[in-house]
Amino acid sequence: MVEETRERMREVAPFTVMVIMEACTIALTILAKTALTGGLSPFVFVVYTNVIGSSLLLPFSFLYHRRESTQQSLFTFPLLLRIFFLGLTGIAVSQNLAFLGLSYSSPIVVCATGLLLPCLSFLLSIILRTTKLDWRRSSSQAKMMGTLISLAGFIFVELYRGPFIRTSPISLARPLQALPKLLVFYSTPNRWVLGGILLAAANLSVSIWNTIQMGTVKHYPQVMKVASFYSLVGTIQCFVFSLFMERDLDAWKLKHNRDLLLIVVTGIFGSIIRSNVHLACTRMKGPFYVPMFKPFGILFATIFGTSFFTNSLQYGSVIGTMIAGTGYYALMWGQIREAELRKELDVEKMGDITDLNAPLLQEEEEDAKV
Repeated sequence: MVEETRERMREVAPFTVMVIMEACTIALTILAKTALTGGLSPFVFVVYTNVIGSSLLLPFSFLYHRRESTQQSLFTFPLLLRIFFLGLTGIAVSQNLAFLGLSYSSPIVVCATGLLLPCLSFLLSIILRTTKLDWRRSSSQAKMMGTLISLAGFIFVELYRGPFIRTSPISLARPLQALPKLLVFYSTPNRWVLGGILLAAANLSVSIWNTIQMGTVKHYPQVMKVASFYSLVGTIQCFVFSLFMERDLDAWKLKHNRDLLLIVVTGIFGSIIRSNVHLACTRMKGPFYVPMFKPFGILFATIFGTSFFTNSLQYGSVIGTMIAGTGYYALMWGQIREAELRKELDVEKMGDITDLNAPLLQEEEEDAKV
């Protein structure tokens, strides 16, 4: 009974924690949208959150790897060059584009464009020729179909919004700008298409970051130390960029205490909590476990958008995001299937090597006997 309970906990605990992570991510996205609508600069927000995150992540990374030792130095030119580009693509470019896009659109668009990440990574791998398509395999077919469906869902979100899901006499009598702004899901005037394009560009930057990171981890396996250093470099890059974008000193002053609280919570959650949970779940359940929870953001965005907000969520954006989610899972299935095929081929190769070595071993045994 004790073993069965432990096994159930091993299955339930990662699932529950990952669902909570997605809910918290959407909640923080909505709070960030509220702060940006209230006048907080997206560039200033990115700088402050990364200052908090990198200042916590740097000492934490040394504690995390305190029992590990490596002969490879982090301060070599090739690794420093990789860290520079990791900070540029993973923080400076992606986060500034993402929060600027959020200020122009809505959290539901963030969900839709977030589902493009494996699609963009797949297209990038084809361009870089790191992936070979075999149309006879179901995995390649699923990845291509998933890519097309995800892109179709994104285009649907961009071009068609449809009627509001929920309306009330109060919201009909008062314009959206006049409604209380304790929490903001959707603001006017908006630049929906531009916001979606910026968010898609942010995910393209993350795809490039993923490619660089995979190569970096092979050279230097202490992941948290790499993350802490490129976080620091990315923070410096964000600060330099923001000095050009926000030259007004008043923009750097926080007007509300809730903005300061949001910045602190976002910095801690993004740098320490979420990264550690994702790393732990990946080690427990494999590399495809964490990405499978990404579409849960659609559910939470819909729940929050229809429960706490009025006249904010539209049918078109939800339908388009669900289409993108369908393509996301199709592409993920193709990736999982491809990984399984690789394992099968590796097992077959090992079997062939064993068969070839067997006669040689027999001959050596016979010679030894003679």
